[in-house]
Amino acid sequence: MDSWTYGPFAIPIVAIVGAFTYGIIKTLARARVRELEIKERIAMIERGLVPAPETDPPGFDRAMRRFERMETHRREFHDHRSGNGGRHRRAGVTLMGVGFGLMVLIAFADENPQTAIGVGGFLVVMGLAFLINGFIERSTEVVHSTGAMSPAPPAAPAPPPQPPRQD
Repeated sequence: MDSWTYGPFAIPIVAIVGAFTYGIIKTLARARVRELEIKERIAMIERGLVPAPETDPPGFDRAMRRFERMETHRREFHDHRSGNGGRHRRAGVTLMGVGFGLMVLIAFADENPQTAIGVGGFLVVMGLAFLINGFIERSTEVVHSTGAMSPAPPAAPAPPPQPPRQD
């Protein structure tokens, strides 16, 4: 067979095999680094030293992400309870959609555009009022909100350093 027969398929095949190989090697390297970090912590504990929390950066990052997630949820819950402008904006868009839909429905069903504009236009104007109200309410919330996050709870005090053991 001609070698050009498989030519168009060679590049994607090599790319797929390369991607899987890269992923496997990266996973093995990450596992080896994690294993060395664990051995280092065990060696410190065996010598009577207390490893600092900063020696586990992935654990520290996980804790910070968890704290940020909780802070975001708390803020969203507070915004929801305080009646933010998003509710008015959504209601306005929905009412405007219903109004335009009624305009089209009445215009085609009754073939009377004046009635369609009268009934549907009323709902469109109501939706526009809700939409404007939502934007006004959002701008006043931004002015009054400090946006500052609450401070993290104080960390537990570190245990006092232990004198070296004399065996």
